[in-house]
Amino acid sequence: MAKAPLFPVNRRAFLAGSVAMAATPVVAQDVNDSSTVEIERDLSQVVRRNISSFRTLDWQPYFSNLNGGAILVDIDSRALHYWQENGNYRLYPSSVPVTDDLTRRGRTEVTLKDPAPDWRPTPAMKTRNPDWPDYVAPGPDNPLGTRALHLSWTYYRIHGTHDTRKIGRRSSNGCIGLYNEHIEELYELANVGTQVLLI
Repeated sequence: MAKAPLFPVNRRAFLAGSVAMAATPVVAQDVNDSSTVEIERDLSQVVRRNISSFRTLDWQPYFSNLNGGAILVDIDSRALHYWQENGNYRLYPSSVPVTDDLTRRGRTEVTLKDPAPDWRPTPAMKTRNPDWPDYVAPGPDNPLGTRALHLSWTYYRIHGTHDTRKIGRRSSNGCIGLYNEHIEELYELANVGTQVLLI
């Protein structure tokens, strides 16, 4: 003998129950909760901004010519753009100064190419970080990495870094940092006198 179901169900009851269930908010299924939507919106905006900001640029809005090559550092997008005199172009992710008061913008130029940079903290760095060493010789522990391009502004350089976590971040004390392999490439391409613009 077949047993009757515990809860008799007919078509009308099933449909009414389904509609009621769909209309009832369930915590585990509520993907439209305001906090969930906010998280998704924030992530999508961040991804879009990062993708769109790291893009190729034309040199003409920034330089009147490419004599000697040109370097453009975009602080906001954390990218270094380089054009050779013949128009060949390179784009590198970079680290930028950690705060606006350490950031310098404007026109300068490469004044020295340093193939094995050594490092001394500036007086302001020593004030902020008194435990830092007074001098670091060239080598694997050097904060300037494997190459450095000195700029006409005192203490400012475009240099490499062994700490690859810094690239793409606001992480420097004023300089522009590149992966070591990128600064080595840029070092070979750029010249003393190459024009530099930080925006």
